[in-house]
Amino acid sequence: MVTAGLFAAVFAAMYAAHQVADHWVQTPRQAAVKGLPGWPGRRACAGHVAALTVTAAAAIAVTAAVTGAPVRLLPAVLGLAVNAASHYAADRRRPLLALAEWLGATVVPGKAEFWHLGGPRPGRDDNPGLGTGAYALDQSWHIAWLFASALIIAGGA
Repeated sequence: MVTAGLFAAVFAAMYAAHQVADHWVQTPRQAAVKGLPGWPGRRACAGHVAALTVTAAAAIAVTAAVTGAPVRLLPAVLGLAVNAASHYAADRRRPLLALAEWLGATVVPGKAEFWHLGGPRPGRDDNPGLGTGAYALDQSWHIAWLFASALIIAGGA
């Protein structure tokens, strides 16, 4: 049974860890290379996801120690694995873009165009900011999986 307090504590810990790992722990090289095809991209993405997972595990452990939250090992490992796999898939770029293209063609018109919002325009040397459609879709994907992972972890208490 999932308790509201445990779910809230685990989700808050994972959300905080996600923000820290995505924006502070991730190296500039990982950020630049993780979406590239081939082994260099796969290695960079795997390194980022490993650091993210360690950060999340530490945040959950500290939360459990400070609050006395009854986090159990097996559900925590499973929840962290779900979060890691979903994060890797999104950060390889192509799977999330393919989902946006499919949604745009079938369910939510314009989703692929939203992905490209804020990116460089064709034939121009634009310098986009962090506020791109790709970034918004990436972060919302991660947060949805943080939610699912927190439910898995809290459900094992």
